[in-house]
Amino acid sequence: MQFNPENLSSKDRYKLMIGAIVPRPIAWVSTIDADGRPNLAPFSFFTAVCPNPMTLMFAPGWSDLRGRMKDTLHNIRAVPEFVVNIVNEATAEAMNLTATEFEAGVDEFAWAGVTPVPSETIRVPRVAEAPVAFECKLQQIVVVNEGPGGGAAVFGEVQSIFVRDAVMENGRILPEKLQPIGRLAGSSYAHINDFFEMHRVPPPKD
Repeated sequence: MQFNPENLSSKDRYKLMIGAIVPRPIAWVSTIDADGRPNLAPFSFFTAVCPNPMTLMFAPGWSDLRGRMKDTLHNIRAVPEFVVNIVNEATAEAMNLTATEFEAGVDEFAWAGVTPVPSETIRVPRVAEAPVAFECKLQQIVVVNEGPGGGAAVFGEVQSIFVRDAVMENGRILPEKLQPIGRLAGSSYAHINDFFEMHRVPPPKD
């Protein structure tokens, strides 16, 4: 089958993307609004960009509930800082609770039963239960479409990184200790606990 996205509905385009681009890591993003009220929400359109400067990117989308972009983007525009908390098996259920869309101003930390703790370098709290947290200052926002079905790419420069001692050994984060989960389509997630290695093959010599 071959598909032309111009001939597909926004919903069908979304279903193809989230069904094929798997598993996706989850950025559990904490922000504050202009009044200092915290917000916490998960985003699986998320990746690393580069190590110098250390930069992460996630993509919040349009909220049908509000008729505008999601609260996370609204907050970052007001207070240009955020924390990317990494989700693992121990925090999966709490993360899922924060995917519930509330009206602006609801404290998702309290709703999900997780603990906000002060960050080292920014005003936004991190999630105490998260095994890894990247404190970021906004670098830039690239809006692709600020309308139904649209989204924006938010780039953040990492200022400080919290890593729980239990998941790190000899300077490396161990996946078997981190126990990350991956986002699939619909309500499906993946355990990341079956590892294998493939070493890079050097080019042939002349």
